[in-house]
Amino acid sequence: MSVPLRLRAVFGGDPSTPNAEPVTVTVARVVRPEKREAFERWAEDVLGMASRFPGNLGASLLHPGPGSSEYHLVYRFEDDESLAAWERSSERRSALAHVEDMVDDERYARVAGLESFFTRPARPGPRWRMTLLTIAAVFAITSMLQLFVMPHLDAVPWGLRLLGSAVVVVLLLGHVLMPALTRLFAGWLHPPRD
Repeated sequence: MSVPLRLRAVFGGDPSTPNAEPVTVTVARVVRPEKREAFERWAEDVLGMASRFPGNLGASLLHPGPGSSEYHLVYRFEDDESLAAWERSSERRSALAHVEDMVDDERYARVAGLESFFTRPARPGPRWRMTLLTIAAVFAITSMLQLFVMPHLDAVPWGLRLLGSAVVVVLLLGHVLMPALTRLFAGWLHPPRD
């Protein structure tokens, strides 16, 4: 069970309740060299089908880098229910039957909400760079809180101030700062490999 599902169960939520936030699925397939052209045609057809499904927020094909034959199909849906409708569809089932003889290996990854912040990309750069960027973002948020907000909260109990600052840091980090910083520093975080 994933961490968000465990938290929902602990705090009284129904873990079987669909997730109401965007969901991204990545399917990595190692394609046989002689089947690459046929696979690319197949992938374009499948992505076109997925993009027409209700709740689809986008679908794309990531081509392999030099020396690799691993393709990534990325689907983004507005919620679990929309994703499930696509995954249970007869169109998808039929398409999957046609790809089996083109691939040697397949991996499926699904992320939603804050999980996507902690998931490494298909071609990660040096981990120390993401760590450094995260430290800088946390330092900026906590510094601003300490300078401008906390002096006005002296009457608030210490535990509530600490909880409030943790909530603000996580929300700003996961939903505002890190998405913006990872886009801004994408070239530095994921340098091209020789």
